Amino acid sequence: MQSTVGVGPGTLSQAAAAITAGRTSLGIELGSTRIKICLIGDDAAVLAVGSHEWENAFVDRVWTYSLDDAWSGIRAAYADLVSDAEARYGVRPDGFGAVGVSAMMHGYLAFDHAGEQLVPFRTWRNTTTGVAAAELTELFGLNIPLRWSIAHLHQAVIDDEPHVADLDFVTTLAGYVHWRLTGRKVLGVGDASGMFPIDAATKTYEAALLEKYEARVPALDLAALLPEVLVAGQNAGVLTAEGAALLDPTGTLRAGAVLAPPEGDAGTGMVATNSVAPRTGNVSAGTSIFAMVVLERPLTSVHHELDLVTTPAGDPVAMVHCNNGASELAAWAGLFGSFAAAAGSPLDSDAVFDVLFRAALDGEADAGGLLAYNHLAGEPIAGLDEGRPLVVRTPDSRLTLPNFMRAQLYGVFGTLALGMRVLEGERVGLDQMFAHGGMFRTAGVAQRFLAGALDAPVAVAHTASEGGAWGMAVLAAFAASESSETLDAYLRDRVFAGAVFETVAPDATDVAGFATYLDDYRAGLAVERAAVAALTPTGTTK
Repeated sequence: MQSTVGVGPGTLSQAAAAITAGRTSLGIELGSTRIKICLIGDDAAVLAVGSHEWENAFVDRVWTYSLDDAWSGIRAAYADLVSDAEARYGVRPDGFGAVGVSAMMHGYLAFDHAGEQLVPFRTWRNTTTGVAAAELTELFGLNIPLRWSIAHLHQAVIDDEPHVADLDFVTTLAGYVHWRLTGRKVLGVGDASGMFPIDAATKTYEAALLEKYEARVPALDLAALLPEVLVAGQNAGVLTAEGAALLDPTGTLRAGAVLAPPEGDAGTGMVATNSVAPRTGNVSAGTSIFAMVVLERPLTSVHHELDLVTTPAGDPVAMVHCNNGASELAAWAGLFGSFAAAAGSPLDSDAVFDVLFRAALDGEADAGGLLAYNHLAGEPIAGLDEGRPLVVRTPDSRLTLPNFMRAQLYGVFGTLALGMRVLEGERVGLDQMFAHGGMFRTAGVAQRFLAGALDAPVAVAHTASEGGAWGMAVLAAFAASESSETLDAYLRDRVFAGAVFETVAPDATDVAGFATYLDDYRAGLAVERAAVAALTPTGTTK
């Protein structure tokens, strides 16, 4: 496996030949702020990438994305990838051996018999499903988080929404895009596990829980509404002519590529970090932040801080999911970038992040008494229905740039650490945590602070910034290979053999400093709750 975009001069001709012959795999991931497409070769080396920025909207107090924006963004990212391939190798791809689609997990996309969307896409970020989630948690005896698809569906039933009578199909964003590309209504087991609980033995929806739900809501045939569940390595259809035209309206792209089961960003994060085996885990940091730990045994209790989901192969995983990740950090970086420009010393975005992150290394271990809350949206683990980003300090705190930036980075990991403390209480074994996402590109900063927050070694691969799109391309290659290997063996022996990971062990001073920060952070959540009660977002009413 190669760890950076492109290949060496000696292999340019081989890369061009692979692209021309279609011996490549394409991974598409619709993230929270960026749609990214990654092309890999036979050895999983990155050949080309393309991307497109997009953003959710808060409409009528609902976090949503337009599906038209999704398709225009996918086409823009695909065109960017084609241009990148041509610039590097002098050839434009017109077909692929395999394709895979990944996207933000959970949420609610509902369609009628004609395939028409019934209500705007309700994303994972919405926290308006409290009544439904509580009722389902009691009914199933499992934690059903607010963002799960079944919670959104059941809340629509409770609220007697008119569209429920017209329901024919409910899916996730990845499942929707896959459906349009192939005509098949399927979902990878990892993504499906964020819709409805999965049976670890059958690797599909828990039949007993489906029966419980249908007994509670007899008007709905829930099993018929949900996508078919597939595991990694299975053939999930082929790219149709109509699907190819959706990706490439120029008509150049040929149909026929094998498609992998569509997956969620949690599953592709596990693949991208080679953490699908028991006692491994990974942290993915973006607009949201979440940790996945592959379990050796069932948990002893139900915890509202923990989801039970699966790897793309269907093995059980404990997930700590936080709705708020690095968006507030990015907003502050944008502010500092604007200051640099106003001062006559403009810096590009990467340079701004690099300067600020390295300043944080000089901060005090506890961030000098500063607290940073990154809650733009509600945060169930922290007990917040809505978010109000805040910087809080006492009069005796030390307000310096290094302390401020360390507090901001600690704030990204704050709610995650609250959930991880619950896993510690369950005595879940964890040998190493892998991390990926753009905030880990500045070597030795976010990685070091995460190690201190978790008191565990944190490893980052050189592919970390490529993230889920690369992971989805690998899953596509696995599906096309028709290998009899397990996913773990395929990754270990074929993809990550010889891969370079940089591992940072927790520093005792950082561990103690973050523990102090987290105690104050937990106490300061009362300030957050007061802010939610007192401050109403512009254009809305309480």
